[in-house]
Amino acid sequence: MELHTLKAGPGANKKPKRKARGHGSGNGKTAGRGHKGQKSRSGYSRKMGFEGGQMPLNRRLPKRGFFHEKRRPFAEINIDVLADKFADGDLITTEMLQERGIVKTECAGVKLLGRGEITKKFTIRVEQASASARAKVEQAGGTLELVSAAPAAPAAEGA
Repeated sequence: MELHTLKAGPGANKKPKRKARGHGSGNGKTAGRGHKGQKSRSGYSRKMGFEGGQMPLNRRLPKRGFFHEKRRPFAEINIDVLADKFADGDLITTEMLQERGIVKTECAGVKLLGRGEITKKFTIRVEQASASARAKVEQAGGTLELVSAAPAAPAAEGA
């Protein structure tokens, strides 16, 4: 069997329905679109969430909460992930975590969390850390340094 001898199975290739090609085709005249109205016209496409003119659900429901434009949340990472990805004695920084794809690049910084166990000695430089993460890193003989978070990007001002 060679690649050039392969054929599609029976019924795999179906010819497309030829709409609006006369009465004899069975799909002539209105081409299966019914009579008149917006949906029968060419080029029609409705917006997402359009409910036929009825007040859409996203406008019927009340708005809740507050959106802060300058808020940039921290990427969270647990110490068990670091134990798997880095060797004993490594220096771990936010930039290094972003380069390796362990955390997203659009975050304001990294917060270290304390899930899992750690046996390797790391020097870790991150923006925030939980108390349990700090205790586990120091118990393993490593050091944890907190660096200041990068300032939030200024909001774009426009007319």
